Amino acid sequence: MPTNKNALTRYKYLDEMLSDRYHFYDIHDLTEKCNEKLVNAGFPEVSQRCIEKDINYLEYDPFYAEIERYRVNGHRYIRYKDPSFTIFRKELSEEESNLILETLNTIGQFDGLANFEWLDRLKIGLGLKKRPRIISFSNNPYLQNSNLLGILFDNISNQVVVRLEYHTFMDKEVRKIILHPYLLKQYNDRWYLIGAADDDAKILNFALDRIDAVIALPEIKYKPCNEDLTERFEDIIGVTLYENRNIEHILFWVSDRSKGYMETKPIHGSQCQYKGEKEKELRRQYPSLNDGAFFSINCIPNYELIRELCSFGKELIVLSPSYIQDDIFNRIKSMLDIYSTMRI
Repeated sequence: MPTNKNALTRYKYLDEMLSDRYHFYDIHDLTEKCNEKLVNAGFPEVSQRCIEKDINYLEYDPFYAEIERYRVNGHRYIRYKDPSFTIFRKELSEEESNLILETLNTIGQFDGLANFEWLDRLKIGLGLKKRPRIISFSNNPYLQNSNLLGILFDNISNQVVVRLEYHTFMDKEVRKIILHPYLLKQYNDRWYLIGAADDDAKILNFALDRIDAVIALPEIKYKPCNEDLTERFEDIIGVTLYENRNIEHILFWVSDRSKGYMETKPIHGSQCQYKGEKEKELRRQYPSLNDGAFFSINCIPNYELIRELCSFGKELIVLSPSYIQDDIFNRIKSMLDIYSTMRI
């Protein structure tokens, strides 16, 4: 029996991949991925023949792993017959168990959603007692296609490429795209899937209520995201990023009635309020605005920004840049025209 550290490390990596039901691995894949992890851990690479011997060895004493070889689209893949099998067993410490229980309580807002039944099973397995929630998140129980959250969560966490079938609000024709899913993001009580298109790696977003079907494609190699997606959203409000637009310095005035709300709940992370000499200068520049407060943000304009600025009505006035002010003015004028035709 090989007992050196390199062999045990290989067994560990092979054990993880052979129990993986989200990807198909042939002997070449197992060798490549095992060598990647060995090199990262400071060990030398091994040959494909070595990996073949390792897999054969796992089938006998002391492991007795049931390993199946099966074919998909002409390719021969290898995996454990029972996905729950592992050659390693580790009991959770009390501290680890408590941490998991608290985490499950925190994400308990997903209770009842399809594909999250494993949360309930895990709670039962860990002996979690029912208790009142300490933290409650915003959750729209009537959101269309909320059942896709669990499915997409599994695909992202297990790095599985998917084919989406979807339609837009303006066009009911069903479209298809192969996507490498990276992130589920919530904005304004709606969930969005962020991922990269398989053909050109362009980052796209899809509202879950526009998705008609999600089909897993484990035969396609997953391409991890090569950027920090959290940084991608730092310069915008919402989820729509126009990569050909620059960051704009947007100056606006907020009434006394709403300035406290604006101070305690900024509409963007870059928001600042002007006081002192700068405020006096703005008062002189806009003499009709003799109360309220002046604010600014630095972000890339998009639909969500305009919608957020319009949501305050007369309590918020955009002062610059002029094209954003014009956009909001035209929206308000259009609303006024429509309402005018309806009034006697």
